[in-house]
Amino acid sequence: MTVNMDQRAAEIDLAAIEAAARTLKGSIVETPFAHSRTLSAMLGCQIWLKFENLQFTGAYKERGALNKLTSLSSAERTAGVIAMSAGNHAQGVAYHASRLGIPATIVMPEGTPSVKVENTRALGATVILQGATFEDSARITRNLARDKGYTFIHPFDDPKVIAGQGTIALEMLGAVPDLDDLVLPIGGGGLISGMGTAAKTINPKIRIIGIEAGLYPSMYNLVKHASLPIGGDTLAEGIAVKEPGALTRSIITRVVDDIMLVSEAEIERAVSMLISIEKTVVEGAGAAGLAAIIADPHRFRDRKVGLVLCGGNIDSRLLASVLTRELARDGRLARLAIDIPDRPGQLARVAGVIGSAGANIVEVYHQRVFTDLPAKGTELNLVIETRDAGHLTATVTAMEKAGYRVVLKRSANDS
Repeated sequence: MTVNMDQRAAEIDLAAIEAAARTLKGSIVETPFAHSRTLSAMLGCQIWLKFENLQFTGAYKERGALNKLTSLSSAERTAGVIAMSAGNHAQGVAYHASRLGIPATIVMPEGTPSVKVENTRALGATVILQGATFEDSARITRNLARDKGYTFIHPFDDPKVIAGQGTIALEMLGAVPDLDDLVLPIGGGGLISGMGTAAKTINPKIRIIGIEAGLYPSMYNLVKHASLPIGGDTLAEGIAVKEPGALTRSIITRVVDDIMLVSEAEIERAVSMLISIEKTVVEGAGAAGLAAIIADPHRFRDRKVGLVLCGGNIDSRLLASVLTRELARDGRLARLAIDIPDRPGQLARVAGVIGSAGANIVEVYHQRVFTDLPAKGTELNLVIETRDAGHLTATVTAMEKAGYRVVLKRSANDS
């Protein structure tokens, strides 16, 4: 098994990645690679962003999918292809299979965000929603490939797919040859395997850092011989993989210098910062690299760091929730629980104090039943909007000076 994986890994070299680049030229977007002055100043390193969220399907996965599809024989194209994916690989396969006239079937886990499901269907693929997890969907996909004669397009554990993803590194280092670090998300490992192989061949001194969501440390466990628990609801569902690739693991042990884990709060903050600062929408996986710098800025201090915004397909309702939660963390949105007498005029008096402090009331409701207050009292719950954490503190202080007992609840963890 190990020998076989080593042999397959040997197929993925700089020449294979350069060949993939020639194959892809003109059929995918050579996305911008831009320096972020603001993020660099905030985080103490030179940050360069590769905007793969600007691919037609919103993610880098097109590269590997197209490179694999173009390698199929005429008979394989006629029989059709099948893939399993949480979304971005699905859209990449569906889009380019349609362009090439190849029938495509995509198996997606049942919890896949609706935006990815609908986009995949719109691109011409037949979508089958089956399997509670990525691994369940993978088993279903393999069975269908065997029974129907489809060619299986693996999302990461395939030399052609990996080589296609590696073309991103060629573009990044072609534009900025003196990068010190590439900080890249790891799900199954295809992206970092391809990019790491290309980058280390071009510049052996470059540091390759892999990033996994803390809830899904699958490759971290394998490489570091750890046994951290795996599972849970992560914003970065695109890298929520319990069983990373055997082929990619073989490559990662050679080309990746370290793997970091990032928390959900760090991923959420990174998504929010990219919208507010760079005016670009990314999904959780696409923000993982920036989340790592947020988590440990000292590690990247004064270094020139390349990040891949690998996808932008995030559900709009989820995105709204992320942005709102970040406002709460920054002290710009907060919930106040205020004890008031239950009689006319009290709400107006409270509103007057808050208005005089320059804050805005967004939401208001009374709690008369589920409270320990006397029957003639009530708990007034307000959601207020302030300029920043200092303004929030000043508003609460004004309420307390007016004689009110106020409990500040900034986050969802506050009861």
